[in-house]
Amino acid sequence: MLIEELEALRYIQYECHDAIGYITLNRPEKRNALSAEMVTELKLAFDTAEEDENCKVIVLRAAGNVFCAGADLAYIQELQGFGYTDNLADSTHLMQLFHQIYTLNKVVIAQVQGHALAGGCGLVTVCDFAFAVPEAKLGYTEVKIGFLPAIVSVFLLRKVGESRAKQLLLTGDVISAPRAQEFGLVNFLTSAVELDEQVQQFARRLCVENSAQSMEVTKEMLARLPEMPLEDSLRYVAQLNAEARSSLDCRRGIAAFLNREKINWEN
Repeated sequence: MLIEELEALRYIQYECHDAIGYITLNRPEKRNALSAEMVTELKLAFDTAEEDENCKVIVLRAAGNVFCAGADLAYIQELQGFGYTDNLADSTHLMQLFHQIYTLNKVVIAQVQGHALAGGCGLVTVCDFAFAVPEAKLGYTEVKIGFLPAIVSVFLLRKVGESRAKQLLLTGDVISAPRAQEFGLVNFLTSAVELDEQVQQFARRLCVENSAQSMEVTKEMLARLPEMPLEDSLRYVAQLNAEARSSLDCRRGIAAFLNREKINWEN
């Protein structure tokens, strides 16, 4: 993205430091609720982070006390006056964002400093890792207002399985971050005062200790495997295995291992 485009963003901020790209939801006065404009800006920010050669790992975070309260209900009310075609276009807009994050060629870490509800919890779901403070609440509350947790269901089923997905989506219950960790929605719990540092340390560890190419291919592999029949998936991973052996990163890694050297993958 051009500098002018970055500066023109109203609801999202992007910056990169020490190989970590930070995408910040910056609409705290509206509890970072998702609107069409905000989704557009998120897409642009993730495009930027993906293309940024200085960025190796991405952190999705938020300003204010709430991570994301879900869809902007005023906007949802406005959409009720639209026809099916316009509503499908808007729904597709959000679907594309979720798919973009889920299939991005870089690792995405959610930094959840406050409540993540409905579409906000969907954002957490499609990230590769999630850190949360114990006080945060998470949940898919759509059924409580006569709406559907439709788009996120595709990704939630993959993440936590059918039984837990049904429990979360059909009840619409809001659960604590520790409970969300038990369900597999959250990977790590940390106090509010340590959240920034813990996320940064984890992201830096991925940058330094892991091959960016290996993480990219592994993430793509994990996204594709669930849709494949068993025999096709085995052929696919065997092919990836063979291709990886001749990659420059693998050659470098094997050589360092044999020479008992430690690799800094940023160099």
